[in-house]
Amino acid sequence: MNIFKLIITVGLIASTSLTACRGKKQPALAKEISAINLKTGNVVLCGPDDKSVGKVSFIISGDDSIINQFNFGVALLHSFEYDEAEKVFAQIIHRDPRCAMAYWGVAMANYHPLWTPPEIPELTKGAKALEIGRSIEPKTPRETDYINALTDYYSNWEKLDHRTRCNQYEAAMQKLQQKYPNDKETAIFYALALDAAADPADKTYANQKKAGQILNGLYAGMPYHPGIIHYLIHTYDVPELAQLALPAAQKYASIAPASAHAQHMPSHIFTRLGMWDDCIQSNLASIAAARCYAENAGIKGHWDEELHGMDYLVYAYLQKKDLKKAKEQWDYLNTFKAVSPPNLKGAYTFAAIPVRYVLENRLWKEATQLTTTPAGFPMQQFPWQLSIIHFARLLGFVHLNQLDSARNELATMNQLHNDLVAKKESYKANQVDIQLKASEGWIAWKAGNPALALERMGLAAEMEDKTEKHPVTPGEVLPARELLGDLFLEIKQPEKALAAYQADLEKHPNRYNGLNSAALAAAQCGKQDLADYYAKQLKVITAPKTAIAKTE
Repeated sequence: MNIFKLIITVGLIASTSLTACRGKKQPALAKEISAINLKTGNVVLCGPDDKSVGKVSFIISGDDSIINQFNFGVALLHSFEYDEAEKVFAQIIHRDPRCAMAYWGVAMANYHPLWTPPEIPELTKGAKALEIGRSIEPKTPRETDYINALTDYYSNWEKLDHRTRCNQYEAAMQKLQQKYPNDKETAIFYALALDAAADPADKTYANQKKAGQILNGLYAGMPYHPGIIHYLIHTYDVPELAQLALPAAQKYASIAPASAHAQHMPSHIFTRLGMWDDCIQSNLASIAAARCYAENAGIKGHWDEELHGMDYLVYAYLQKKDLKKAKEQWDYLNTFKAVSPPNLKGAYTFAAIPVRYVLENRLWKEATQLTTTPAGFPMQQFPWQLSIIHFARLLGFVHLNQLDSARNELATMNQLHNDLVAKKESYKANQVDIQLKASEGWIAWKAGNPALALERMGLAAEMEDKTEKHPVTPGEVLPARELLGDLFLEIKQPEKALAAYQADLEKHPNRYNGLNSAALAAAQCGKQDLADYYAKQLKVITAPKTAIAKTE
């Protein structure tokens, strides 16, 4: 990929003659603004040769230069370039401290729906920014409504959990959309709020379908809007709906090529559909852009977006059985000494890449030797990710018939689960609980209790079927229903194993181990035609990209 460095400097003008957001000169709010501790400096973006971040038309009061600058900031918000978006809004505030919507922009840059919940410094900043925005007069009724709606997310953040506040914001944005039915930006931000408030356990996908209806209704008239195409991908990032997002996935990177996230995001859908070559190319571009960004933004160490892309990249390499390239990424990860910011995305990658490699390749001895403390990273702050490593170690010990060691790993996982329950992090606790049930099943099998083994493993598969994967991951390190199929094979029940693999392939198409195991189970059932069918699929997905192109 041809990477270029794009540094956008919007002049920091402090002219006393500059009109305010609504054209009336107002005194500055120096003390209050200083307390927010805004991100400042040049706006840094990296990507292919096109400098675009898409086209946005969000009307606010103010002169044309401020409106254009604000729309640039909103376009960055729509591609989740939050740090750079905050810089743009900070520049507007520097030019015009009385521009109320610039403070809304700062608060949106610190909310980042669909990613990890904001931490205390971000919540504090967003709440203070909105407080200033509310105090500024005059502003239009629409601007007041936008600021008040986002205030519903930040209000009482010390007492209310993230999910409750997401629901409050979604309700506020619904009212805003009803009040301004012809306002397209309001509809787009409402769709985002619907996705952010969606219940991971809701398999009817009510919020996602509502958001999709809104976004699809706008798309034809706004084909270059980054938010519409980006949120369509997030909206349909579930197995049952992923095909609907393929056109958006194939276009988003070209709409906002200066965004590293826009390079990566299509791979969510490519992964859902088992399109491994497309997934690989998407994440190679994303990783290159992320490295460029880290270098030019002065980030010490590696940007978390680079790690996020690496997890998806390794997953795709493993499905193509390209072990050399997958191992190169793991070795590269082992050289990391610092990650910025040290958040859930980085923690998941540090856990998932080594775990995927050893579990997908059935390297049981290596699994028992995995470490839980990556250099320079506060892994102990992330119980869910730690549990993934202990889960791999446990499976390794089970397959090596070292049950005492496996039970020690199980005890550690139980403690991590209890920690998450105590913190009221129910989704993450449930993810650990699924692995606990699977672990109990495999320990029971090796201990000579196949009935209990199947009961526990079956429960794990049912629990996983009822929830959805986190956006941070391309997929579970080992799908529970695929693992159930493995257990059926161990117990010499190939018919049930085949059914389990087939069910899992519906949710995880073109997984190498799913296809390979389904072929094995089918052969053991005497269904050679079916075994040959799965074997043929394996040859297709593992073929080099050039070989695939020749067969199309």
